[in-house]
Amino acid sequence: MDRNAIIGFVLIFAILLAWQQFMPKPDKTQKDASALTDSTGQIPLIDTSLVESPDAASGIVSEIPDSVRIAQMGSQYGIFAPALVGEETTHVLENELIRVTISSKGGRIVEADLKQYKKISEGERNKEIESPLLLLEDPKNRFEYLLPLAGTPARIVSTQDLFFDVQSEGETLIFRANAGDGRFFEQRYSLKPGSYEVDHSISWAGLESFLDPNSGGMTLNWVNYLDKLEKNVSYERNYTTVYFKPSEATPDYCSCTRSDEEAVPDTPIKWISNVNQFFNSSLIAETAFKSGVFTTEVLTEPADDLKKLQSRVVIPTDDRASFDMAMYIGPNEFKRLHAYNMELEDVIPFGRSIFGTINRWVIRPIFTFLSSFIGSMGVVILVLTLIVKMLLFPLTYKMIHSQSKMGALKPQLASLREKFKDDPQKQQMETMKVYNEHGVNPLGGCLPTVLQMPIWFALYRFFPASIEFRQVPFLWATDLSSYDVAFSLPFVIPFYGDHVSLFTLLWAGTTVLYTYYNAQNMDMSMNPAMKYMQYFMPLMFLFFFNNFAAGLTCYLLFSNLINVGQTIITKNYLISEDRIKEGMEAYKKKPKKKEGFSSRLQSALKEQQKKAAEAEAKRPKGKK
Repeated sequence: MDRNAIIGFVLIFAILLAWQQFMPKPDKTQKDASALTDSTGQIPLIDTSLVESPDAASGIVSEIPDSVRIAQMGSQYGIFAPALVGEETTHVLENELIRVTISSKGGRIVEADLKQYKKISEGERNKEIESPLLLLEDPKNRFEYLLPLAGTPARIVSTQDLFFDVQSEGETLIFRANAGDGRFFEQRYSLKPGSYEVDHSISWAGLESFLDPNSGGMTLNWVNYLDKLEKNVSYERNYTTVYFKPSEATPDYCSCTRSDEEAVPDTPIKWISNVNQFFNSSLIAETAFKSGVFTTEVLTEPADDLKKLQSRVVIPTDDRASFDMAMYIGPNEFKRLHAYNMELEDVIPFGRSIFGTINRWVIRPIFTFLSSFIGSMGVVILVLTLIVKMLLFPLTYKMIHSQSKMGALKPQLASLREKFKDDPQKQQMETMKVYNEHGVNPLGGCLPTVLQMPIWFALYRFFPASIEFRQVPFLWATDLSSYDVAFSLPFVIPFYGDHVSLFTLLWAGTTVLYTYYNAQNMDMSMNPAMKYMQYFMPLMFLFFFNNFAAGLTCYLLFSNLINVGQTIITKNYLISEDRIKEGMEAYKKKPKKKEGFSSRLQSALKEQQKKAAEAEAKRPKGKK
């Protein structure tokens, strides 16, 4: 590995660190809450604690007879007072992919079991523990429609406090909260076969005259505590947030790494998505919500959950008596999400820059194609590495050829160092002159490294975002989307962890060997520190990659091994040292053009030499 390649890798490492720190969307200035009050006709920011427990608010205890309780609650909760008492029951919709449990208390989904996936937690000494993978299961969750009733002290009635009567029509479950005299609020759920989509609709019959006309609409308040589903919790936390799509714009989201709030008071919203690293719970409106406020709250250890997400959106009520939606509760599978044709696939955290585009439309299709006839994802990674290396081989050949030319000049450069050992500036100018005379570009080894950087950056996001690698084993790795564990440590090393990733260790080892092999023909006397820096670089990455996705470190290991093979074959079979020397001597004898970069470089060197000589002549004798 020559100096330029080392500089390239160090720059990559620095950019990766900076990207990880600064690329997540920064917190925006918090919107003024007063701009979103019910007086605007947008989203009323309601203190849901006022509607969470009508019993506590009224001081009524459960021993009071239902008839007395209804009478007491009637003055406060109006026509929905009868629905405040009842017995909670649960009801199930199920197909081969998902089992959805819905409660009669609130008429909301209280659990979604994804049958084909498992939650992974880590026990002692990094032991993996499997359990059912459940979404929307946290008892602290809320999914409530806040009904703005006019003429009642409560002003707002939450459907989560109401008991719904339940009936079924074929594959549809109907939840109805009666308000007397044929009035009701109704929720319908139906599950499509072979799908993670639940059709969901609401309707309000006979309630038009009871809804506050100044409220601006009905508010859906969705509070979702995201569970820890992966063993690499710290990394999973950085991939969870709430996404939303304005009807006439690209999807947006709250910050992934810090608590954040996004308010869109005058913008129709097409869908909302609460996103884990590999799964999401999305609500898609058939028309559009009127507006929305979205917040995320990061929950740090020892919290049981990753984050608290809250979405408050307004459902129009002025010209309708129903509202249709669909709920997608399932994996972040690109093909399924892309089929909605509304950019729902953007919730997969491939990145939103050019690297995200590369992941979605270049790397992902290649992996999909290769995995269609290759059974092992590890072998797919190897084949992809081979494809990349073959495409870049013409540039790699030029890089190795440039290294060989610099190696052929090593004796001549050594004599220059000896001749000008007391004048480093003169030594540097004469070295550049030798390079120019022999047609050697000292930066010729950088281009392959630079061209691979977009691929490396893209793969940095691709492996931990692609569910196709989740819990897929290869060799000793049990999950290519998370770190591999060769063996556990009885202690935690700061910035490293409590385990050893063998893919990362092998990558660092092969990098050191490859560097040593290349260094035999390199002249580093002008910068002796680089001789040691090239070995320090793999150690820096050793800490960085130990907790990263095994798919990426596996790719890097394969890339190193192929680099070694290409270098040995090229130097020993494709490049002749004698022909390189002959070519450089012939170039030296050729008349040089008076234009171009070489001419300008030579003029600059001569000018620098002239100024150095003038400065030396003006310097008083006896001073150095």
